[in-house]
Amino acid sequence: MHHNGIELILTLSLLIWLSPFLAKILKTPTAPVEIVLGSLLAYFGFIGENEYFDLIAEVGFLYLMFLAGLEVDLKQILNSSRILIRKALFFVLTLGLLAVTAGILLHFNPIVTLSLPLISIGLVASLAKIYGKKEPWLNLAIIVGVMGEIASIATLTIFDAASTVGFGLPLLIKLFYLLLFIVTIYLAYHLLNLLFWWFPELKKKLMPTVDSSDQDVRMAMALFFILISAMLALDLELALGTFIAGVAISAFFHHEKQLEEKLSSLGFGFLVPLFFIHVGASFDLQALLYRGVVTGALSITAVMIGIRILAAYHLRKIYSRIDGLMMAVALSMPLTLLIAVATIGYESGSIGILTYYTLILASLFEVIVAMTAIKFLSRYRKKIREKK
Repeated sequence: MHHNGIELILTLSLLIWLSPFLAKILKTPTAPVEIVLGSLLAYFGFIGENEYFDLIAEVGFLYLMFLAGLEVDLKQILNSSRILIRKALFFVLTLGLLAVTAGILLHFNPIVTLSLPLISIGLVASLAKIYGKKEPWLNLAIIVGVMGEIASIATLTIFDAASTVGFGLPLLIKLFYLLLFIVTIYLAYHLLNLLFWWFPELKKKLMPTVDSSDQDVRMAMALFFILISAMLALDLELALGTFIAGVAISAFFHHEKQLEEKLSSLGFGFLVPLFFIHVGASFDLQALLYRGVVTGALSITAVMIGIRILAAYHLRKIYSRIDGLMMAVALSMPLTLLIAVATIGYESGSIGILTYYTLILASLFEVIVAMTAIKFLSRYRKKIREKK
């Protein structure tokens, strides 16, 4: 039955406005609060099926990936020491191997195994606002996280393609398109670098520092939708295009300091909350009573955090053991990508509704456990420093 549009608009408006207040009272990130509230209000009938809500929630997810790309500092990564780059790559590879091993030993569904090594820096960015970008463990988390997120999005793209066309020649064609797209982006990056080196004033003309017409935001949004169009034309995962759009803005227009704040305000103030509320609305609270959902979610959470701690063991020599541990825990919140994999898996028939609910619940548990652990570890490290 078609849900009352006016009631839905009013409910969503109140949720977007009140969620941050409740998050401050509970001392948790806003995203889990929005998901829980979305689930509660859907259970009581205040939020129902609506095609426009579905569409804008999808845009919210893509915009969140765009904002994650904005957090990527390519210069910082490219200027990092070779030892750090090698260790970061080793972390990603080790994480993948540990995930496959854990999935086989624990007899996880292949989709669950695929979700174990996922990395997203979306919530890592929110940690930077709390603890400051100068924290060594956060810098390490962002560098390692970017590599992990690129690998995760590539995996998500291949998984999405395989679930759509199956294995065989059609999948190989899609992978060829993906490779062609990545090579094109790589060449475009170097060509633009060369162009801006010869004509440095072009940057300010394209994205002026002082401009009453908000040309910077207009250009960013144009690139956002252009790359969505490119992904639609190639029939590839849209999240990859929006993530690259964010990386491009960050790489070439870092001189525009206020742009990130403007784009973040639009995202975290409107589009992104709608995505998280939509995720919550898709979770049936009665699933908590189903056998294996809660225990399964707790098992997945424990495994995901555990394999990251093991994979980060070799990073302890770069900074300290506690920094390496905090970095591992910070990368244990692949909320958006885990939800994306669960959604694609369920829609393609690769997993059932109970596994879908289990993965959604695990994504919430991970955020709660990781945020709490980081707060505890931060206080513990502070006490150690004070004793010294």
